[in-house]
Amino acid sequence: MTTPPLTGQPYYPPHPSYPPPAPPRARRALIVGMVVALALLLLGGAATAWWLSRDEDGSALAGRPRVTDTRAGLSYAILEHWEHDEAKDKDLISGFSSQITRKAAQGEAGGTVFAGRSRQVIPPSDLQRQTEFAARSNAEFFFPDQAVALEESRSTTVSGHPAHTVWLRVKDKKGGLAHLRLTLVTVDDKRSSFVLGIATGTPDTATDGEVDAVMESTKVT
Repeated sequence: MTTPPLTGQPYYPPHPSYPPPAPPRARRALIVGMVVALALLLLGGAATAWWLSRDEDGSALAGRPRVTDTRAGLSYAILEHWEHDEAKDKDLISGFSSQITRKAAQGEAGGTVFAGRSRQVIPPSDLQRQTEFAARSNAEFFFPDQAVALEESRSTTVSGHPAHTVWLRVKDKKGGLAHLRLTLVTVDDKRSSFVLGIATGTPDTATDGEVDAVMESTKVT
């Protein structure tokens, strides 16, 4: 079932001040090419401070290097066969401050995970509505004019902080499927941040699982 758009002005635009949309055909070609390449539009946005650390807890990803995104106040693990490119972080538009991508051969399923900071603080009581709104807005941005279905929406926590997670299933214009997952978390009383994961070329349970693993590894720093 395709979920209807939410009404009302959101606290949390998923990506601030994108340029005016191109005509539908040109816009679709642009976005599909971007998603296949697993890269965000490089428009010279603000860079973020980051560094790599090691996950030293007892989780399944213990010992893996991590990206620590100081602008978002979050960190997340870098899985094997995934990569983090500092130069690309510096070129992300201002809504996103870090990203990692799954290294995939031609024709293989791909994955990418972004992190960023909301422009406004989201009260915990509004996390569900804003997360669902932001997830659908990102689905429209990355997969314009495609059918979107809500698979799951649930409350959760990240390092004990209130959060909400949404999973969407998206059809692409070639008849394939992609999965999009977005988690919005209240970092502190002055900051709300998010992690956005996209798996393309699905059904591919391995890639979906890797995106979920990265998302689940997220910590508040």
